[in-house]
Amino acid sequence: MDNEILLWKSKGQFLEIDGHQIFYIQEGSGPQLLILHGYPYNTFEWKFVWTELVKRYSIVTFDYLGMGFSDKPQNHVYSFKEHCETINYLLNFLNIHETHILSHDLGVSIAQELIVRDREGKNNFKIESLVYMNGGLFMDTYQPRLIQRLLSQSPKPIGKLLSKLLSKPKLDKAIKNVFGPDTQPSELLLQQFWDILNYKDGKAIAYLIGRLVFDKVNHQERWISSMQSTSIPMCFINGPSDPNSGIHMANRYKELIPNPNVKLLDERIGHWPQIEDPKGVLDAYFKFREEVSK
Repeated sequence: MDNEILLWKSKGQFLEIDGHQIFYIQEGSGPQLLILHGYPYNTFEWKFVWTELVKRYSIVTFDYLGMGFSDKPQNHVYSFKEHCETINYLLNFLNIHETHILSHDLGVSIAQELIVRDREGKNNFKIESLVYMNGGLFMDTYQPRLIQRLLSQSPKPIGKLLSKLLSKPKLDKAIKNVFGPDTQPSELLLQQFWDILNYKDGKAIAYLIGRLVFDKVNHQERWISSMQSTSIPMCFINGPSDPNSGIHMANRYKELIPNPNVKLLDERIGHWPQIEDPKGVLDAYFKFREEVSK
């Protein structure tokens, strides 16, 4: 791993939860903000907006079990419930009782589950506001890439083999396809992503983590119902050019969510807005927080 990744890792600490080491970072001052990353990498994807966010907020973020610098057990059933319980354990450990949430990709699904838990009184903290960004909120609209389907919908033995055979050029191609046409990832970033994926042999379980993408189908009714009835202020910041969850997902959000707050970025921004358009993301997020404060 290069120095930039090692520097990011040096920001954090490890907390043992249910026998596994979970990597987390706590930095900044001001109102609490929990940041949830996406699949298949880790918190490093937020580095482009990090400096500005920590000037305003006290941030907590962590690598999910099976991803990034956290432990990556090979024979484990990963679930949204477990990720939410990790969040509750971590925030309780840090003595945090209320927080805003900013989520991306897989993180939006974890956020959806947190809203259900909020309605059911299962969280030990209050959600003050919630922002989704380019993720599969609604599976009737989500358009996964072929590589996602092959890894995550194949029988486990085949998925395991495909994970083993997954090469950097194939993954690079898949990643480039969801970035906007003018904001393609650099070769350095692609190498950093590859190194993070392979840390603790994480590539070997890509098919297990990826199964969460399609497990979302089993939760849609309760997630959408909770989004429609919650009093938590919500916003969807969207990179419209994303083939997975771009403008089509933003339009579906407007159809399903009462009084929808949707903030569209430039039409050529893709799946990773915080990487492709850091300023646009920050402007949209700060505007939302101003709206919430009023």
